[in-house]
Amino acid sequence: MTSIKEQAAISRLLSFLHQWDNAGKVVRSQILNNFIENNEGKTGPELEQEFSQGASLFLIRLTTWLRVTYMTGFALEKILRSIGIFLSAVSSNRYLIEFLEIGGVLSLLEILGLEKIKEEDKKESIKLLQIIADAGRKYKELICESYGVRAIAEFLAQSKSEETQEEVQILLESLVHGNPKYQNQVYKGLIALLPCASPKAQQLTLQTLRMTQPVVGTAHPSIVDCVLKVLGTMHLEVQYEAVELIKDLVYYDVRLPLLKGLVALLIPPVKETSKLQPKILTDTSILQLTTRVPVFLQQAAAAKTIGILARSQLSLAEEMLHLRVVHSLMAAMGNTDHSNSQRLASLTLEFFVKTFPVVEDHVRKSMGEDLYQLFQSNPEELYTKIDSIQADILAANKVNVSEGERGV
Repeated sequence: MTSIKEQAAISRLLSFLHQWDNAGKVVRSQILNNFIENNEGKTGPELEQEFSQGASLFLIRLTTWLRVTYMTGFALEKILRSIGIFLSAVSSNRYLIEFLEIGGVLSLLEILGLEKIKEEDKKESIKLLQIIADAGRKYKELICESYGVRAIAEFLAQSKSEETQEEVQILLESLVHGNPKYQNQVYKGLIALLPCASPKAQQLTLQTLRMTQPVVGTAHPSIVDCVLKVLGTMHLEVQYEAVELIKDLVYYDVRLPLLKGLVALLIPPVKETSKLQPKILTDTSILQLTTRVPVFLQQAAAAKTIGILARSQLSLAEEMLHLRVVHSLMAAMGNTDHSNSQRLASLTLEFFVKTFPVVEDHVRKSMGEDLYQLFQSNPEELYTKIDSIQADILAANKVNVSEGERGV
């Protein structure tokens, strides 16, 4: 027989559940406020005591209401926070299983893709997915099997809140560790994120890729083009992370294509720069705008990265010599449309000249004695000299064009 105290507790539970079942949206929202305020941080046994060993009955109601109303967004943050109290409680594995059995993971992932849902609500969904992923390997696999990697990655790319994006990064890192069956899926999802339009998402993705690469063990070939394209960014914090990732990738099986790609960026394709030429010939003010052309930003970043790699390991410098890096650096120094390319290419070329005598002889012959002495003593003056030579060539072209027009 139950004691009078136990009967009173059961009576309070039934009364509470009856109140919930018969309440409208406004009253339920108030109930959630009280629940969050009074129960946040409690353990599983404490929640059971609070609900007279019937806490699961309230969790089932919360999950059911979530599935019915999440598309409307009403009180969604409160519902998710209330569910989080159950899932995050110590000794609460039974609550987690009950939530998953009702399809909780699918609901959380669907919330991420709904346009009308507020960012704060989606952040709470991410936090619940973190709790689930941290519970163990089988739970991480469940998220991945539910097409979770794609949903999470797309949300990271679209999110406008840096705080929320950082929460997503934590989740993705969790899905990589202790998840051998799907770690490659997460890795490829991160690579696919690199071309996204959000600088913060790119920065976090690059950081996560650096952490993921040793776990995966091998580099996917598609990472080369993706990370090289990121070098064209105007955001220095993103470029820094890209360079750091490249420094790691040269020790994997994409080393050669990565080095080839970097050297190739020093000489942008003609089709990328030819569209600038007519305006450059007629309007010198346009030179100020060309600093923002991604190919020139890539060129400057490639020159800097090549210098970093060459200084870090002599064998990398020697490999790049075979890829005609000296010729490409000298071509980048001649880019009068982007002074940063000239400067960084000059600094990197200076390292090769001082390190390899054969390079010094080649550069001296190519530049001529006067330009080479300027290169050695005063790079800034060398840029002025190059600009002057380029200006003479452009002026000669204009004369030829005007004479040709008079002939016609």
